[in-house]
Amino acid sequence: MKVLASVRFPGPAFDELTDVELLDAPLPDALNNARSDVGALAVVHEVIDERTLELLPSLELVANYGVGYDGIDVAACLARGVTVTNTPGVIDGATADLALALMLAVRRRVVEGDTLIRHGTWPSGTDRFLGAELTGATLGVVGFGRVGRAVARRARGFDMRVLYTKRRRLELHEEEALGVEFRELDELLGEAEIVSLHVPLAENTRHLIDARRLSLLSPGACLVNTARGEIVDEEALITALEAGRITAGLDVFSDEPSVPARLLGMPQVVLTPHIGSATATTRAAMTRLLVDNILAAASGRPLPTPVPA
Repeated sequence: MKVLASVRFPGPAFDELTDVELLDAPLPDALNNARSDVGALAVVHEVIDERTLELLPSLELVANYGVGYDGIDVAACLARGVTVTNTPGVIDGATADLALALMLAVRRRVVEGDTLIRHGTWPSGTDRFLGAELTGATLGVVGFGRVGRAVARRARGFDMRVLYTKRRRLELHEEEALGVEFRELDELLGEAEIVSLHVPLAENTRHLIDARRLSLLSPGACLVNTARGEIVDEEALITALEAGRITAGLDVFSDEPSVPARLLGMPQVVLTPHIGSATATTRAAMTRLLVDNILAAASGRPLPTPVPA
């Protein structure tokens, strides 16, 4: 099976693909003409729409490198008999680790302190440069899938009280086992000192956290986003941050790789470049799963992780 790949994916598994062509530009611009020899796409952060599909009439599989596939028109793919796969299950720990790292960095003002030291400044006095503890704080987890649960498990190590919200509430015995409490979204936002977002980007979650919901956060609350930038109304978030009401740890943005200039000078915000899954172990595991899906498609075997229709 001929594979067109966005990049050379990390880890040894990628070498198991024997007929791979690396793209030299984003899709569909990389395709000057129709390609009837291509059976699979291995993509990351690519837009796969009708235009791309029309140029690849023999395409059987779109293998997405990552859990989120909001850039792929799944309905259009399925209508043409093209299956879409992703890489769930292997990014949970790394992404949850980063969410906790952002919480700690914001609450304990780690980046601010680092900047002061590098500029030759040392805060003095027992009441200067005070932060807030993670220990004992109330955490609100918005979206309680694999990553959200991984965050909740880590939060228990900090003796945090964990609230969660999701479309379908867990059974009581599950909540007790996980040590979590259910809240509707608006209730959670008003009660939590730290809010961590873990929902996929879809039409019903785009700008889920808008100006009204940001206003529900208590003064000093911290918003952490390691999911997708467009889940938050970025302009409304910047306004709330400029007002000094809240703090934030952001790994994702609405128009990546562009980051709003107004965020760059805010000391109460910690910014990272979409690195939720960026560990060597996790990225290699993602490649392994991506390759397994391609090899399964090529041999007619069941796909390990197809995206549901």
